Amino acid sequence: MKFRSSLFFLGYATLTFIISSLVILLFWILPPKRRFYLYALWCRLVLAWLRLSCGISYNIRGLEHIPDHPVVVQSNHQSTWETIFLYQLFTPVCPILKKELLDIPFWGWALRLQQPIAIDRSKPREAGKSLLLQGAARIKDGLSILVFPEGTRARTGALGKFSRGGAQLAVATGTPIIPVLHNAGYCWPAGTTLKKPGCIEVLIGPPIAVDGKTAKEVAAEFDLWMNTNKSAVGLQ
Repeated sequence: MKFRSSLFFLGYATLTFIISSLVILLFWILPPKRRFYLYALWCRLVLAWLRLSCGISYNIRGLEHIPDHPVVVQSNHQSTWETIFLYQLFTPVCPILKKELLDIPFWGWALRLQQPIAIDRSKPREAGKSLLLQGAARIKDGLSILVFPEGTRARTGALGKFSRGGAQLAVATGTPIIPVLHNAGYCWPAGTTLKKPGCIEVLIGPPIAVDGKTAKEVAAEFDLWMNTNKSAVGLQ
């Protein structure tokens, strides 16, 4: 397992350098929407390499719930895997991430060009304002927004506490929420470089409508769906 994990990292670093360099070189000449597919290409190549090198695949249910218009995607957070998988699945999409990630050589530089919503966790009030203002602008531009409302990775197999930031954005912009559950932590645990072979289960729920609801009501509906369906992907 250690050898396969090291092999994955070697390919991961190589793919990141190549695709990031392409993004930086071609970004200025590609139409705005086309730029997203270069980022998504990196995601798909990484997922393919992960399957070849570490034996990690995935099974996805609920693809019929993905609409052809912008949504607020809200997922549980256990791993790096879902940040990669959900980006390519919902592209064109704008992720919400820690501003420190934009300083990572090559990939962070390339990601900065696409203007993700980068927040400072040490300033929660400002982070909330950034989510609402920048999120509304991205949705107006035709992009979905990717939110991990737990804020940080939960322990493998469990769900953390969900914040209301994504629900507030959804209500403010009249945009439905797509809930997503997965168990990626079993195969790509947080806090270690080791990868465990297996099949990651992904469940996409039907859109949560926001019309006529408060952010508190929408957040409660999301929380209920996540906790009701968590056993379907092997979570506690």
